[in-house]
Amino acid sequence: MIKDRGLPLWQGTLKRVQMPLLHLALVGLGFIWVYPFLWVTSAAFKTTAEMFGGGLNLIPKEPILENFPRAWHVAKFRVYFFNTVIVTAAVVSIVVAWTSMTGYAFGRYNFPGKKYLLGAIVVTLFLPHGYTIIPVFELMKKLRLLNTLWSIILGEAGGGHVLFILLFTGFFASLPKDLEDAALIDGCGFVRTFWNVMLPLAKPVIATATIMQFMWSWNAFFLPLVFTLGKPDLRTLGVGMYAFVGEYMIDWTGMAAAATISLMPIIFVFLLLQRYFVEGVAGAIKG
Repeated sequence: MIKDRGLPLWQGTLKRVQMPLLHLALVGLGFIWVYPFLWVTSAAFKTTAEMFGGGLNLIPKEPILENFPRAWHVAKFRVYFFNTVIVTAAVVSIVVAWTSMTGYAFGRYNFPGKKYLLGAIVVTLFLPHGYTIIPVFELMKKLRLLNTLWSIILGEAGGGHVLFILLFTGFFASLPKDLEDAALIDGCGFVRTFWNVMLPLAKPVIATATIMQFMWSWNAFFLPLVFTLGKPDLRTLGVGMYAFVGEYMIDWTGMAAAATISLMPIIFVFLLLQRYFVEGVAGAIKG
């Protein structure tokens, strides 16, 4: 029987046919996955009549730009956008900083009660977010931080963030001890070893934590809503979507434009850090 790379001829031919079909199927599934986003982006350039009358069509018949200025200025999305930038940047910085330090301590050092403490942190993963809002609200009230951006920042950054701690713990635990020995010989203490030697090696995990926390903080709704009830000008983008909901009507095309504006930074950050993100996830799975 004729062979093709060690396989019978019919099996080699079948394999060559299957790969293009598999790629075509994956492209189709990918298109179905991103179709809602494409439709919302398309709706941002349509009139209300065309949005509801155009069905699933993605190409506007007469593209318009009026929806974006209305969302940016009239609905005050320019204010909500910059509020969200401040909150997200602060939350991501705080979360990455403290979870990396916690992961470093768990991954590189043995201390009494380590397993029990790590287990207690993991248990918080199963605690519903809504159960913690009341004590957090009371804490912010006693600190006199309600109706400020600081209440949102501290509330978002203060959770368990168990996933990031476990990612950093697994990564730092996999590094050879020779790195610490070399740093000690060079005169580095605990802080310098972590900051100058270990943390720069954790770029894939840092990127993974940054992207995931960025998405969660950027799209946060419940906590910013509760903490800004008395001061609507401090709303973030997720809460700001309420600006398009009136008593008798909803500005759907304005909402589509606002959603498109709010999604652009997430796409930009992901494309910027996607290489490190893939490395971080692959390393976590491998570990």
